[in-house]
Amino acid sequence: MSFNDFNLHPAILKAVQQCGYTTPTPVQAEAIPKVLDGHDIIASANTGTGKTASFVLPALQLLTKRRFNKKQYGKPSVLVLTPTRELANQVSQAIRNYGKNVHCFSTSLVGGMPYGPQIKSLSRQIDIVVATPGRLLDMLERRRIDLSYVNMLVLDEADRMLDMGFVDEVNKIADSTPEDRQTLLFTATWDNTLAKLAQTLLKEPERIQIETEPTQDNIEQRLHVADDFDHKTRLLEHLLDDDKLTQAIIFSATKQGADILAQDLVAQGHAAAALHGDMKQGARTRTLTNLRRGKLRLLVATDVAARGLDITTLSHVINFDLPRFAEDYVHRIGRTGRAGAAGTAISFALPDDLLHLERIERYTGQQVPQYVIPGLEPTRRLQRSRNNKKKRPFRGNDYGARKPGYGSGPKHKGSSGGHYQQPPPHQHKRRQSRMAGQKMTTPTP
Repeated sequence: MSFNDFNLHPAILKAVQQCGYTTPTPVQAEAIPKVLDGHDIIASANTGTGKTASFVLPALQLLTKRRFNKKQYGKPSVLVLTPTRELANQVSQAIRNYGKNVHCFSTSLVGGMPYGPQIKSLSRQIDIVVATPGRLLDMLERRRIDLSYVNMLVLDEADRMLDMGFVDEVNKIADSTPEDRQTLLFTATWDNTLAKLAQTLLKEPERIQIETEPTQDNIEQRLHVADDFDHKTRLLEHLLDDDKLTQAIIFSATKQGADILAQDLVAQGHAAAALHGDMKQGARTRTLTNLRRGKLRLLVATDVAARGLDITTLSHVINFDLPRFAEDYVHRIGRTGRAGAAGTAISFALPDDLLHLERIERYTGQQVPQYVIPGLEPTRRLQRSRNNKKKRPFRGNDYGARKPGYGSGPKHKGSSGGHYQQPPPHQHKRRQSRMAGQKMTTPTP
């Protein structure tokens, strides 16, 4: 099968060919014909399988048949909701790439950016709006946008959107669109919360599920057991001396942890920066631009960078803190080994992380090989359970799956979903003091 089989507009096909694509991925091959036929769909597929083109190409095809008049200014025909600004930027870039030969006008409405330019963009012809739920709902409440002409509503990375607590916002936004719209839901995982949302928003959807192995063969996975926080920092310092590590993302469980670790790495002389949800969009964009241009070697990030970040020069992913959810591990390590290149994924595990590690191994169906660095051997061992020796791809809700509403309450405010707790402040001071070559005594309680 080729993209020619979809009977897309010649201008769209030309752009696809200019991007170097000839054969659709499995999810594209199944989704695009159903979307073009007008069906609502639920598409479940792992990260990196081409879900973005599965809805961008049919959306552009829809726009080639539109009849536009000035009364529709500020009233989009297609609305794409994404959980994060990075994903919104990725979708917007795909629209520009595939729609460059079509008269298509799109805009992005995301938090952390000035309102002025975004409001101004809605005062002209607009075909596609790509938005994060919070900013779009804000625009709706200010009556800056009218969704009454939306023909296609796309929920991209819907599982992540619900994990971030956007279920109410998504429902309110959907209520502002016509009932006879076409709704497309794309997700990497599936649970009861998503099923309830789909039942509410979609009408007789076609179900597409692409069963693929959740890990990639071109990514070498390693595990290092650490005794404590300081042991992890020493392991990290050793790994960063490897000349094979050209660029890396280091994942931290919390925003505060990402900031502190990035500051420590800069103090050691590394070209490093942090990336997390509390940063303003301008700062996040500059950080990613510097990473793409090679000005940064290390990016210390929360799971905000686990999806939608496509940088082919990333040689390594380092899980300084293991993720709580098994599927997040797959999304994280998928940031390396892009475009068929080889990649390395290294994870640190404390003895208390054993439960999370076994959830990951059940989900991926393979045990992560353990490595030991001479001189940095752990004094404690991981006692794996006997049940974990039978390795099989995990499917279901019983081990490490996302529970309805998890991570959205006040209890988890300021967290990126990880279980790791920051060490006491004196440990940070002692570590920073050691790097500065100074002595410091333990503070009196």
